[in-house]
Amino acid sequence: MDKTEAGDGYNRRSLFWICTLLVFTAALSFSIRTGASGAIKAALLDGPAPLHSGEMIAAALGNAFLGFALSLLAISPLLDMIGAKRVVLFSSACFILGPGLILLSPEMSGIDAVYRMLNIGMVVCGLGWGAMEASVNPVTAALYPDDKTHRLNTLHAWWPAGLIVGGLLSVLLLSQLELPWQATVALIPVPAIACALFALRQPFPETESSAMGVPFTQMIAEPFKRPSFWIFPAIMFLTASAELAPGSWVDIALTQTVGMPGILVLVYVSAIMFVMRHFAGALEKRFSDIGLLFFSTVPAAIGLYGLSIASSPLTALLAATLWAFGVCFLWPTMLAAASRRFPRGGSWSIGIVGFAGAMAIYFVLPQIGAIYDRAKLEKAGGESAFAALQPGPELGQVLAYAAEQSFQAIAVIPLVLFVIFGAVWVAERRSRAITRTNSVEPAE
Repeated sequence: MDKTEAGDGYNRRSLFWICTLLVFTAALSFSIRTGASGAIKAALLDGPAPLHSGEMIAAALGNAFLGFALSLLAISPLLDMIGAKRVVLFSSACFILGPGLILLSPEMSGIDAVYRMLNIGMVVCGLGWGAMEASVNPVTAALYPDDKTHRLNTLHAWWPAGLIVGGLLSVLLLSQLELPWQATVALIPVPAIACALFALRQPFPETESSAMGVPFTQMIAEPFKRPSFWIFPAIMFLTASAELAPGSWVDIALTQTVGMPGILVLVYVSAIMFVMRHFAGALEKRFSDIGLLFFSTVPAAIGLYGLSIASSPLTALLAATLWAFGVCFLWPTMLAAASRRFPRGGSWSIGIVGFAGAMAIYFVLPQIGAIYDRAKLEKAGGESAFAALQPGPELGQVLAYAAEQSFQAIAVIPLVLFVIFGAVWVAERRSRAITRTNSVEPAE
């Protein structure tokens, strides 16, 4: 049995695979919701609310991040009290109930009731997502305290794996077999059930801060006693906006502008991320975690701008390649960096950083949708002119312009991160150099 270093009898390998399966489930849910979002928008929103359907579906997708943020913030400090195993089971249950509520939304009477049920389903899926993040990251950090960057990146490599499977299923069922969007959403509970059954058989460890003997009150107080901690949630707000917000938007924005389903761009990006995250440990040893994040910002900015002007499958894939190389390390490396610097904060510190990332998408994604809606009306010449457009080249030009404006709005974020990461990297290198100098004994 592969046990923890503490010899507590936990099957480290089995627990790590439970964590990866839950990450995969959350990603599959995210990918399928994204892949089906265009079809959901067309089936439920375009008819009763054609002028604001882009903002409405973006807000619904963003509400999953609200559920994500709320459950992550609520569960993180209480993880040891509740028990990681119970949280994993709760997460699995949400990935069963949430899709069920989304499937029920067309059965409601009236657009208000339909949209309300759709949003509730999205929030419940988000609750499961937040519970996943609140549990698997501290569990992995506790299982591998000396190898956090590598293990957390390997764990989160299964996020793009879930995106790939969900994206391909969306294309196969919606585009190729022309099945209704409900057929894809109904698949989300399958891995959730498998994860719950797997988790029921395993004991789970306590978090790193509990293993260190840090009392609950001290764990809660730790981030507030260390002002330098708060730069990490602030940075995470921006890194999540550069990675997950565009990932939620590619299907709606690109499908009608590049000549291929936008979800396939996300699948391609996810394949690159799955491979690259396995090399994070080696790169972190070469550059440091902040150095790795610093170098990631340049291709992320270029890739996002490229997606804004992509007009063919080739240009979309070229831009997506750069974007993928830029964003693949952001989320897990940010979590590892915070955990390494503030271990006494345990699951609470990790949860705050993840909460900031989730709230970023909750606020940013609807704004992207609003930019998209404003741009399409501007290009068309007003609401009545847009409403009069028929499917064809003219509508395609209008939507291409809207996609360009929405992606360019977030392409600035990696440039801001370039400055921030550079400043942090230089400051930490200087601090280490001073520490080494002071530790050297003066010659007699």
